Amino acid sequence: MKILITGGAGFIGSNFIRSLIQGGKDYQIINLDKLTYAGNLENLSDLDHLPNYEFVRGDICDGKLIERLLGSGIEGVVNFAAESHVDRSLYEPDVFIQTNVVGVQILLHEAMRHKVKKFVQVSTDEVYGSLGPQDPCFCEDCPLAPNSPYSASKAAGDLLARSYFKTYGFPVVVTRCSNNYGAYQFPEKLIPLFVTNALENKPLPVYGDGLNVRDWIHVEDHCRALEMILEKGVPGEFYNIGGEGERTNLEITQTILRILGKPDSMIQYVTDRPGHDRRYAIDFSKIR
Repeated sequence: MKILITGGAGFIGSNFIRSLIQGGKDYQIINLDKLTYAGNLENLSDLDHLPNYEFVRGDICDGKLIERLLGSGIEGVVNFAAESHVDRSLYEPDVFIQTNVVGVQILLHEAMRHKVKKFVQVSTDEVYGSLGPQDPCFCEDCPLAPNSPYSASKAAGDLLARSYFKTYGFPVVVTRCSNNYGAYQFPEKLIPLFVTNALENKPLPVYGDGLNVRDWIHVEDHCRALEMILEKGVPGEFYNIGGEGERTNLEITQTILRILGKPDSMIQYVTDRPGHDRRYAIDFSKIR
C-alpha cells in the first residue's frame, strides 16, 4: 500500500512512520512535511536509505504539490500536519486556521479527486471542550465545544472530513486522541519542557493551581491504534483513542521531579492561560 503521511517529521508522525516500517508490512511511504520549528528530519534520519521511504518538503496548503503527490498512485493518506500548540494559537490564530482548516480541505479535495481508498484525519480530544470533576468521559457522540483557536481549528477540520464522507461518500475516518508523550516530542509540551527545565535547574512553570487533568497515552500506543484504523477503520466513523491515564498537571510535574531527584521547590505557579480546559477524559471503548 502506498501512503502519503503528512507532518511525518513531527512528534507523532515520525513515530507512526517508524512503527509502520518496523512492523514489516508492505507499505510504500511518502513523508510530506513543511519542516516548521516542530518538524525535525533527524527523527527519521536512519530511514533515509530505505527503498520504501521518501521525504518531500512541502506544505499541505500547496494545492499543486498535493495534486502531484496524490497523482503518483497514493492509496491512503494519514494527515498529521497541524499547528498544535495551544498557547501559540492564542496569539497567532491565523496560522492555525490556514494549516488546520484550509490545508485539510485541500488534502481532502485532492485525495477525493485521485480516488484515495482511505483518508485518516488525526485530531484531538480537545475538540470536545472541558469536563467537570465528576462528568463522564468524552465519547464519540459528545457535542463539540472547542475553547481555544487551536481546538476550534481542529474541530473545523474534523467537520470538513465528515462533510466529504456525507456529501461525496469519500472514505474518511477521524481519530481523536488524548495527550501523547514519548520520543521525539518538541520541548514546548509539558513533559519534555519540564524534564529539560529540571535537568537545567530552571523553574517548572505550572499554570494556575496545577489541578487541570489530562488523559495521557504513550505515542507508540497511539500509533498502533492508528495503524489498526488505517487498515480496518470504517469510513465515516470517528474513533477516540485514550490511555486511561488521567493525571493532574501537578501530579505529572511532581513525578518528573521525583524521578530526576529534584525538589518540589522548582515548581513555579504562573497565571493561568485564557480558556484553559479543566479536564479531559476519553471513553475509547468503541475502538477496543
